[in-house]
Amino acid sequence: MLKMEHLSKVFNPGTVDAKLALDDLSLDVRDGDFISIIGANGAGKSTLFNAIGGSFLVDSGRILLGDEDITLKAEHRRAKDIGRLFQDPMRGTAPEMSIEENLALAAGSGGWLSVMRKSDRRQFRDKLALLDMGLEDRMTQPVGLLSGGQRQALTLLMATYHIPKVLLLDEHTAALDPGTAEKVLNLTRSIVGENHITCLMVTHNMQTALDLGNRTIMMDNGRVIYDVEGEKRSRLTIHDLTERFRVASGHQMNNDRMLLGVAD
Repeated sequence: MLKMEHLSKVFNPGTVDAKLALDDLSLDVRDGDFISIIGANGAGKSTLFNAIGGSFLVDSGRILLGDEDITLKAEHRRAKDIGRLFQDPMRGTAPEMSIEENLALAAGSGGWLSVMRKSDRRQFRDKLALLDMGLEDRMTQPVGLLSGGQRQALTLLMATYHIPKVLLLDEHTAALDPGTAEKVLNLTRSIVGENHITCLMVTHNMQTALDLGNRTIMMDNGRVIYDVEGEKRSRLTIHDLTERFRVASGHQMNNDRMLLGVAD
């Protein structure tokens, strides 16, 4: 489904600020995989997502989506096949537009009330009702008035309105309180599972990384240092993961958020 072959990326090359963000990284993502990705700050997680999404071109290596080589494909052209949510609830929507106008944009219906059909509004209402956040009764309100959790739920709906080939979740619950984060994660599990979406999710919560999806990957210094799934994964604890990190990376994990297993 998604294959990354020997990806490398250096920021600020040739300067004292040079940073090797991706270091000969290779990863095969199968159709239907739901991969949780963990790693300390600076491990290369968001850089990997930016490479997949086309925010920049890698220095070397290839990215294949299905049978297509998208390594040099422009970001806006990848967007129809790759959905993405960010940590900031303010990204991914147009805050000055209403909920239904945002959904119309995601659906490809134009985004303006003057061209929106009654059937569009009925469909939007039905989909919003599935989120169980009361948004179906607020469709004409600007998105900027929503809470962070409501906005992330709406963004998740928009990103999957037309099922993407790959969904990238970049710490999409990190800015939410624990209760709201759990609700958005449950929505994520439901939408991804019911639609058989191939998904990669970055999280700082090590327990979430073991509980959600079918596969857990650990990154460090721009490399994948641990990849586990199946029965072996189901037996792992947070302590096991920290020990795997120490053995694979050669140093202790010193990220408090990950060690405490706090909610994103």
